[in-house]
Amino acid sequence: MAATDVGQEWAGEGPGSGGAGSWRGLLPINQLHWFSFKSQKSTPTGQKTGNFLPLWRLRAVAGMARTPGPDQPVDGGGEERPAWDNKLQYLLSCVGFAVGLGNLWRFPYLCQTYGGGAFLIPYIIALAFEGIPLFHIELAVGQRLRRGSIGVWTAISPYLGGMGLGCCTVSFLVSLYYNTVLTWVLWYLLNSFQHPLPWSACPLDLNRTGLVQECRDSSPVSYFWYRRTLNVSADIGDSGPVQWRLLVCLAVSWAVVYLCVIRGIETTGKAIYFTALFPYLVLTVFLVRGLTLPGAMQGLTYLFTPDLRVLQNPRVWLDAATQIFFSLSLALGGHIAFASYNPPRNNCRRDAVSIALVNSMTSLYASIAVFSVLGFKAASDHGRCLDRNILHLINAFDLPEQSVSRDTYTAALARLNASQPAEVAGLPLEACRLEDFLDKSASGTGLAFIVFTEAVLHMPGAPVWAVLFFGMLFSLGLSSMFGNMESIITPLLDLGVMPRRVPKEVLTGLACLLCFFTATCFTLRSGSYWLEIFDQYAAALNLILLAFFEVVGVAYVYGMKRFCDDIAWMTGRRPGFYWRATWKVVSPLLLLTIFLAYVALLASSPPHYKAWNPRYERFPLRQEKPYPGWVLAACVLLSFLPTLWVPVVALGQLLARCRQKTRDPPQDRCPKPRGGRAC
Repeated sequence: MAATDVGQEWAGEGPGSGGAGSWRGLLPINQLHWFSFKSQKSTPTGQKTGNFLPLWRLRAVAGMARTPGPDQPVDGGGEERPAWDNKLQYLLSCVGFAVGLGNLWRFPYLCQTYGGGAFLIPYIIALAFEGIPLFHIELAVGQRLRRGSIGVWTAISPYLGGMGLGCCTVSFLVSLYYNTVLTWVLWYLLNSFQHPLPWSACPLDLNRTGLVQECRDSSPVSYFWYRRTLNVSADIGDSGPVQWRLLVCLAVSWAVVYLCVIRGIETTGKAIYFTALFPYLVLTVFLVRGLTLPGAMQGLTYLFTPDLRVLQNPRVWLDAATQIFFSLSLALGGHIAFASYNPPRNNCRRDAVSIALVNSMTSLYASIAVFSVLGFKAASDHGRCLDRNILHLINAFDLPEQSVSRDTYTAALARLNASQPAEVAGLPLEACRLEDFLDKSASGTGLAFIVFTEAVLHMPGAPVWAVLFFGMLFSLGLSSMFGNMESIITPLLDLGVMPRRVPKEVLTGLACLLCFFTATCFTLRSGSYWLEIFDQYAAALNLILLAFFEVVGVAYVYGMKRFCDDIAWMTGRRPGFYWRATWKVVSPLLLLTIFLAYVALLASSPPHYKAWNPRYERFPLRQEKPYPGWVLAACVLLSFLPTLWVPVVALGQLLARCRQKTRDPPQDRCPKPRGGRAC
């Protein structure tokens, strides 16, 4: 087969081709061995010389480098690929995958912690120079090659095949603990269908003569979370038995995920209309209700009042960069898988910008809704604090009832302190400052299961608001799980790990079953500690490194000119200077800086965890404990295990190539084409 024959074969012009860009009849995309196609040309003496091209370079050319004609289809791996029913279904799937629990419980916390509106400055910069460019790359390569993460990076170069395996591994680890959070949400959702709510009061002790001591020392909300839900141990080494109520909820959560992803985008595309839109409806309801509550304006003012001095803190910039990175769900492979079901001529540039902006605006929208309710909670707590102090003053100085109100408390206290300072100093008065109560916000599970659940108790019709809140959280997490599972299942289908006669439902069921059994470790009494470890170490460093390899692989291994040619064919417009500069220089340097800063941050303080220990002398504060050595080893393994696929696969490819060169003489390295003709 001459070089022109090879070109005709993959261009859809040779015999037996499956259409433009089709390698049907040559080698499957998951075959990573090196071969050489020899082009022959005659010399003036009539002899023929051969020039050898490695298959991986031809495959990259076939997949992306060439610019096919407007009517040429793109092969999706040798079989007809599913497609979205419509553009809205695809956009909602990407938005549902990107918009997750972090938009609701981490972004508001960062805004409030780092100077309110001032945090938006580094956030927007990170969005423009890190988030959107990387997002555009993932949508473009997925749409152009029409494969999952493993197939995409293997098609560009077999040396990059480990990136796809790394993405798949991280998605597996993230799915384990992410769906466990949905298990907790489901438990709270089921307990919300009762009045009064079970976390509204402390239960009676065993003798039924008083309240449980642990609950009295902390609070009903904290007791329900740490004891009734997690039944958490006081040490990570004390695993304890499986909590059966959590195990049942975990099984139900994975069953729901399986039913939604059972046939890929055919089923998730239908479910996404509800799971992606329902949270916006609930957020709007909470926003409207929250703005009518007393204290809402104080909460929003405190949230967005800018403090530009915090921008001098490098940690602010690091947290802004990591927030936009994780908020868009970059480097997990889900967006690559979703984009692979698009038509080749879809405008992926417009999709990348619009979805990223919707994701960021959702974070702002959620912050307003959350802090309007938290402002109401802070105002309520502040009022009760004043009431307790007023009661102390009335009892100590024999003042008439109703003689001191919340509005006149400050003046009355100043008057009594001026006339009788010794008596006032002896009273157990609390420092009641509204700002202190506004400062008592939290992120992550602390916001969802403690702070916000307590705020719901103060709202009229508390069970209704609890059902709406936890229903919204479950819907948010479920739509993100669609993308996580697609990141796992699509590459496995493209690789053909199971015979084609095995239905896709079986592979999906086996993947969900494996995740369920692996995640049972989070239902132990020490499970919440391990979930924090997975959340902190399994994703962060791995995703940053994989994203760095992604942008470097496209910009330098595959080539910027080729990539721009592909985008020009897909969108009808070549990328401008902004895109080329961010892909080639800005984004790689920014990701490398984030990685080094993140490692320095982890190394600056010894790893530790906060244990819930009723015997701790400062209880209900959580006790800080260092991780044991064997747990530190697990942290290190989680931090770099998925990324190790990259050098391992690259080294394996290099060794395979060396063995092939050693075993086969150069003239015998040309594979025999279909039809038996010689090269």
